[in-house]
Amino acid sequence: MDELTKLSLATLGALPAGVQAPTYARADLSPGIVHIGLGNFHRAHQAWYTHRLMQMGLAHDWAIIGAGVRAGDAAMRDRLLAQDCLTTLIALDPSGKSAEVTGAMVDFLPVEADNAALIARMAQPDIRIVSLTVTEGGYYIDAATGGLDTTHPDIRHDAAHPQSPRTAFGAMVAALAQRRTRGTGPFTGLCCDNLQGNGAILRQTVVGLARLSDPDLAAWIDRACSFPNAMVDCIVPATGPHEVALAQSFGIDDAAPVTHENFRQWVIEDHFCAGRPDWDRAGATFAADVHAHETMKIRILNGGHQVICGAGELLGLGTIAATMAHPGIRALFHRIAEQEIAPHVAPVPGQTPSAYIDLIARRFANPEIADTTRRVAFDGSSRHAGFIVPSIRDGLARGTPVAGLALVSAIWARYCLGRTEDGTPIAPNDPAWPALQAAALEAQSRPMAWLEQRSIYGDLKDAPRFAEAFVTAYQQLQTAGVQATIAVFA
Repeated sequence: MDELTKLSLATLGALPAGVQAPTYARADLSPGIVHIGLGNFHRAHQAWYTHRLMQMGLAHDWAIIGAGVRAGDAAMRDRLLAQDCLTTLIALDPSGKSAEVTGAMVDFLPVEADNAALIARMAQPDIRIVSLTVTEGGYYIDAATGGLDTTHPDIRHDAAHPQSPRTAFGAMVAALAQRRTRGTGPFTGLCCDNLQGNGAILRQTVVGLARLSDPDLAAWIDRACSFPNAMVDCIVPATGPHEVALAQSFGIDDAAPVTHENFRQWVIEDHFCAGRPDWDRAGATFAADVHAHETMKIRILNGGHQVICGAGELLGLGTIAATMAHPGIRALFHRIAEQEIAPHVAPVPGQTPSAYIDLIARRFANPEIADTTRRVAFDGSSRHAGFIVPSIRDGLARGTPVAGLALVSAIWARYCLGRTEDGTPIAPNDPAWPALQAAALEAQSRPMAWLEQRSIYGDLKDAPRFAEAFVTAYQQLQTAGVQATIAVFA
C-alpha cells in the first residue's frame, strides 16, 4: 500500500486522487450549531448536509461544535481533535465505494461532569441551534404516562442542581437561563433521534425539567424556543477495524471514519426561532408537518430492523444484509411489513407504503453495508416500545393481524436469555439488560412474564389476541427453534 495521508487540515491538499475534499477554508467558518451526542450518524447525516451547503459557498456561519455528556464521549473528542475534527465519509453502494472528507465541524467541547463548558458555549449568542442524537431511550420518558419521568435520578439531580447538571437537557436549561438573563434570546432545539414527534418530546423534556426548578424560565422556554419535529434516515454502521482499514484503502489515515449507505433523507418542520441553514438546497425537505414521514420511516424501517435483527443474532447471522439473504427472515420481514405494519401507515408525497417496503428491503440487503445485527438490536427496550408496540396497538384496534409482531416479541424474549441457538453467549446489549434477562428467564416456564414488563408493553398482556399469539410463538420457539418457527410462519 502507498503511504497513507494522515487526516488533518494541513494535509487536505495531499488527499489521494478521487477523494473529495472541502473547498471552503476552515478560517472562513464560524459556529452556529452545537451538536450533543456526536457519533457516526450525525457525521454522516446532519453534518453532511451542512458540509454540502458549505461546498456551495453557503452556511459558512453555521459551523458545528461537537459536544458530549457521557464520559465515553471523551475518547471520540480526542480522536476528532487530533485530526482537526475532519471526517472521512465512505459511501457503500453495490455499484462501488466513494470517499469524501467533510469539515463542517470546527471544535469539540471538553466533556465534563458538570457540563460547564457546554453550558457556556450554548449560552453564547452565535449559537442558534442545539441539535441532539442521544438515542431513542435518552429522553427520560415515563412509560406509564408518556410524560417526563421526574423520578429518574438524573432528572432529580438536575432539578436540584440546575447550575451543574449531568444531562444534556439540564445543560440546555442552564444555557437558556443565561441567555434569558442577558437578553441573548432563545435557540432552536433540534432532535435528530428516531422518535415519533421527536421535537415535541425534546420540548417536553427541556421545559418539564426547567419547570422543576424555575417555572418562569420554563414558561419562557416554552414560549420563545422552537423544537421542530424531524424525520432522519441513513443507515450508518458502527466504526471498527474494518472501517478504519477501508479508509486506509482510499489512502487516508483516519482514526474515526464513517461508512454509510448511499441514501439520506431528512424531513424537518420549518419552525426555527433563530434562523437556520438552507438545508433544503442540499437535499433536505422542509415541511409543515412531518408526522406521516415519521410514521412511515419509524414503523417500516426502524420497526423492520427489529423484525429481523433478533432472529439474525440467534441464528449467528452477523449483519443485516446477511439476515435479508436468509430466505426465512426475508419472508418474515415482507409478511409482517406488508400485513401488520403497512396497513397503519399513510402514503406520503411520492411514496406509498408498499413502495417504501421494497425500498427498505433493498437497502437492508445492501451487501456493502456491514451493519451488525448486534448494533441494530441494541436498546431493544426502547426500540421495541417505540417501533413495534405502536403497530401492535393499531392492529388490535383495527382488527388486522398481530401474530407476526407477537412472534417478533417472542424472538426478542428468546434473545434476552443471552445465548444464540448454538449456545454462543450474547453479551449484554441493553441498558436494562438485567431486568430483561430476569424476565426472559422467568418466561421459560411462564411466557406471560415477558409481557408483564409494563414499561415496554403497557397493558398488552391484557389483550387476548396478542397475548395468546405471543405465548404460542414463544412455545414454538422453545420446541422447534428459531429457524423452524420462522419457516412455518413466513
